[in-house]
Amino acid sequence: MGKEKIAITLDEEFVGELDRLVMEHTFQSRSQAIQEAVSEKLLRMKRSRLAVECAKLEPEFEKAMAEEGLTEDVSQWPQY
Repeated sequence: MGKEKIAITLDEEFVGELDRLVMEHTFQSRSQAIQEAVSEKLLRMKRSRLAVECAKLEPEFEKAMAEEGLTEDVSQWPQY
């Protein structure tokens, strides 16, 4: 995956915390720490969007759709 350089502005408090984590070798650099934080946040947002969409499903309707056509005689199904 390619990388792109961007400029961001952070509160001094956050920069100090990032520097402390880099000095303690938790992260190799500020960039690595910020990249991991952004990646984690985006993943969390994706998961919560999926949960929201799943909550919209109607279990009885979904079950009926999944079972549609399964009432046919199994002996008529092709061999695999």
